[in-house]
Formats: sequence, structure tokens, C-alpha cells
Amino acid sequence: MQYVSTRKGYRASAVETVFQGLAPDGGLYVPESVKSEELPVFPGLGEAEDYVLKRLFGDFPEKVRCEAIARLLSRFPEGDAVPVVEAGGMHILELFHGRTGAFKDVALSMLPVFMRHSAGGRRVLVLTATSGDTGSAAMQGFAGVDGTAVAVFFPNTGTSRIQRLQMTTPADANVHAIAIRGNFDDAQAAVKRIFASKAMNDEAKARNVFLSSANSINTGRLVPQIGYYMLAASRLGEYDVVVPSGNFGNILAAYYAKLLGAKIGTFVCASNVNDVLARFVKTGVYDPGDKFTVTNSPSMDIRKSSNVERLLWILNDGDCDEVSRLMDDLAVKGRYELNDKAKAKLFAEFKGGVATPEETEAEMRRMRDEAGYVLDPHTAVATKVARDLGYPKAGRKVLVAATATPYKFPETCAKAFGEGVLADPPPSFRDLETLPIVQNKVVDVAGIDEAVRELL
Repeated sequence: MQYVSTRKGYRASAVETVFQGLAPDGGLYVPESVKSEELPVFPGLGEAEDYVLKRLFGDFPEKVRCEAIARLLSRFPEGDAVPVVEAGGMHILELFHGRTGAFKDVALSMLPVFMRHSAGGRRVLVLTATSGDTGSAAMQGFAGVDGTAVAVFFPNTGTSRIQRLQMTTPADANVHAIAIRGNFDDAQAAVKRIFASKAMNDEAKARNVFLSSANSINTGRLVPQIGYYMLAASRLGEYDVVVPSGNFGNILAAYYAKLLGAKIGTFVCASNVNDVLARFVKTGVYDPGDKFTVTNSPSMDIRKSSNVERLLWILNDGDCDEVSRLMDDLAVKGRYELNDKAKAKLFAEFKGGVATPEETEAEMRRMRDEAGYVLDPHTAVATKVARDLGYPKAGRKVLVAATATPYKFPETCAKAFGEGVLADPPPSFRDLETLPIVQNKVVDVAGIDEAVRELL
């Protein structure tokens, strides 16, 4: 499988894309072509991942792919790692049974295996911007992995207490969490700028260190996420999917599952009041604007979503010049608008909706009272949007991606349900309260470069 960059069409193998993270032209790597086939029946997540990896990561030796799958399964409960449960007329895909209680654990259990192979003995510093969940999953995934170090940059305000503890208590020597006086967009912009900086990369190489990413700009994050949507297709047949979306990687993974043969109808992008994505899929205009709100679904508090660029490449039939034009418009004008042909493709398959913080808490209560199911706030955004848009419909099942456990957001759950509903947290969450804070560095946005230099 060959990959190409979205802006200038640079070609690379799957192995090279994992090692590089961001493409040299500042764009993202995408599979050059994806073939749809009749899907087999997958007994479990391991078999679904094997199917996806053979097709999109075939450049990695079979031994490496098998090791990555084995590492994933060892970090999730035996049996059904990503169960589908029925609640409130919807099918809920529980992606939160990994070590940090978020869907990011799936790919970030596997990425270190791919990264170690692609590095070929070279030392790698993995830079990661996070709005709350990616950081802790990256730290858990890379902790103790030889030849790698991870630097996680997260907003100093806005994350839940548990999310913050998951990032500030790990004591492994090769993992680092650094709070920034800014938001996720600030962190992501700085990290992408560092990747694109020849001076910074030369400085790293002079120290025999190479820079890469654990964000979903890296194909090693995106590709493993496709597996659970393939598994859902094997279990449910045809379905519509609703995904609470921040950086657009998880819903894009579902889209790639359809390109590989999963029978998925409509893709519903559920947003909180930072509703850039919901507006984009409704209008074909991507306009982050200046408004940013800290909400009770903090992992979605994002205005500039990197993975949309991959969808732009698909919607424009691989026209790198058109993708470059759109990204230039975003940089210069602060917005871009799709051409009519791309809009028609987008509208044919995507829908969007928004839930406010108040609506999110009300939806959490409703699902608990009416269906006996306790949602985290991000998944509640998705079920609220699904109901508002009338799903399930057209005789198809609707699948809602449950992206996090409610135990990650005890403050919001206490407001929604009252005290005592989450009285018995899993040991990994309960123990966080007693661990010492060892990651306590805080920097201004302008200080991110210097923090990276110190780690080099």
C-alpha cells in the first residue's frame, strides 16, 4: 500500500508514514487507493484489525502486525474488547474499556509497536497535542518503550480532574506531560509547526533524535481505528453511525471502513457548541471563527480539526492542488469553502448536529432514567444529536460511538445524576487520587518550542 500526501502528492510507504507523522509538505498522508470487498465475518476485534492491517499496513511484516494486535488485546478485557450494547433504541459501541477509559486506547496500544519498527533503532521523540484523552493514552501506550519518549501538551484549564490526573501522575522516565496556557488548537498548531520546521528537525537530528506524532495526523493512529467499525459491520450489517467529533479522526476511520466494504449509510458528526464540524458538514464551509467555549465535553473543545484535510482529498478525487488551495484559504482568510462537486459528495453522506452543555447533561439523565444506561458527556452529545435527527431511520440500525467511560468525568456526572451514581470506580481510576503529581510543568504557548528543545 502506497500513501500520498494531501498537498503535493509525496509518496511514502506505510512504514515511512508512521515514522514521519506529518508529511513534508505540511499535509497528511492518505492511502493512495482503497479497494472495497465483501467482508468476512469477524469473530472479534483481533480478526477485524488483522483484516484492516493487511490491506492498509501490508508494508509492515506480519510479525509486527501480529505483535501490535496482541498488545492491543492484552490491554483490553478478554472476550469482547469493544462490545455493542442496545440502549434507548440505539446500538452503543463501547470503545472505552482500555487502560485510560477512552477510544484512543485502541490505536495507542498498537502505535508503539509500529513506531518502534519504523524507527529502525533510531530514537524518536513523539510530540502530542491533546484536548484531554489522547495525552494519557499516548503516555500509557509508550511508557517504557525503548528508544521513544513522549511529550504531551494539554490545556492548563478545561480538562476534567481525572483526565488531568491521568497525565500528571505517570512517573515513567520517557513520558512527559506539559500544561500550556492556551487551548488544544494552540497546542496542535505549535506541534504541527515544529514538525514543519527545518531548524527544529535539524536540531533534533543533530542529537540523533527524530520527531514524530501520536495524534491522529499519524496513520498509525487512524488505521487501527478502522477495525472496530469493520467489526460492527460484521455484527450489525448495514448501519448509520454517529460519532462525537473533535479532531475528526474517529469519524474518518468509519468513513474508511465504508471504503473498505463496511455497509455504513450516513455519517453523523455530533458537536458540542464548538460546532465547526457540524456547520461544515451542513454547509461545506469550514470556518473556525474566533469563538471558543470550554464545555463539559472537553475532548471536543476543538476548532481546527486536522483530519478534515484527509476528507478534502477524498471529496476532491485526490486533487492535491485543490486541497492546497483550501488549506491556503484557511491560513490566509481563516476559512474555506468546498466547490460544488465536493459539496454534493459531502452532503450525500454526512449530517451534523449540536448539543449544548445543558442539553448534554439532560441527555445523560434521560438515558439513565429511560434506558438504564450511564453515558459520559461526549457520548451523550452523540445520542442527543442522533435523536434530534430522527435516528434510527430507514430500516437501518444506528451505531453510536461511545468514546469514553463516564468515570473520566465525575464532575459532570455528579451534576447530571447527583452524587453516588459513580460510587465504585475501577481501580485504575480510584488509585489516581492517591498518586503523587510528578508532571507539573506549565508553559505559555510561546514556550512550547523551548520545552521541546529541553526534551531533545
